[in-house]
Amino acid sequence: MGQALGCIQVDQSTVAVKEHFGRFDDVLHPGCHCLPWCVGYQLAGLLTLRLQQLDVRCETKTKDNVFVTVVASIQYRALAEKASDAFYRLSNTKEQIQAYVFDVIRASVPKLDLDSTFEQKNDIAKAVEDELEKAMSAYGYEIVQTLIVDIEPDTQVKRAMNEINAAARLRVAANEKAEAEKILQIKRAEGEAESKYLSGLGIARQRQAIVDGLRDSVLGFSENVPGTSAKDVMDMVLVTQYFDTMKEIGASSKSSAVFIPHGPGAVKDIASQIREGLLQAEGVAQ
Repeated sequence: MGQALGCIQVDQSTVAVKEHFGRFDDVLHPGCHCLPWCVGYQLAGLLTLRLQQLDVRCETKTKDNVFVTVVASIQYRALAEKASDAFYRLSNTKEQIQAYVFDVIRASVPKLDLDSTFEQKNDIAKAVEDELEKAMSAYGYEIVQTLIVDIEPDTQVKRAMNEINAAARLRVAANEKAEAEKILQIKRAEGEAESKYLSGLGIARQRQAIVDGLRDSVLGFSENVPGTSAKDVMDMVLVTQYFDTMKEIGASSKSSAVFIPHGPGAVKDIASQIREGLLQAEGVAQ
């Protein structure tokens, strides 16, 4: 109805291209405009100024011969001051942008191996954006931002990468476990060594106390009982120790059968053997 009366409405974030007898005449901004068709004016078309997004999937090969699919997201918009260039100079804007993206990605990724491609995806995005900005500005378009949103290797390559990562983590876990077991064994050995050292000190002190007690007993008995010698006192002490040993063996319910000579003569033989052993030890020491 509006065009029949020679008036058109242009919506917000949109511009209209007006022609006069098929020739570009003006760019109409949002609002109501008079367009007298009877004198050769007509509406050539509308051009949106809103931000648009184009996702481009590009398959290429890395330096280490791995095929990957790079997904780039291009955000662009037409410039109002260059609306005529954006409307007339390109027939298919998306295909033009896609061609530039393919060219840059396939020139950049083959220079990098797979790991570097993941690490330097921001550099790839910057290279694509610079090339697009330089090329599309001549056609009245502004490249707002370029993102590399995904890098997809082949499925088998993904599986291999996951297996390599899992193996590396298992190796680290095994090393950590072995290190922990090593530390436990070292601490256990240190504890056992310290325990045996303290036990040896206790036994040495116990024996020293026994020797000191025997010495005091022999000296005291010899002084209090005239006519007795140190030999007599030691024989009596050995007899006492012999009977204490027999008592402990008989009192223990878990003791094994032990066959030892019994009787006064046996005690005498034991005393003689101990005395001879002490004398031989003193002779060797001298």
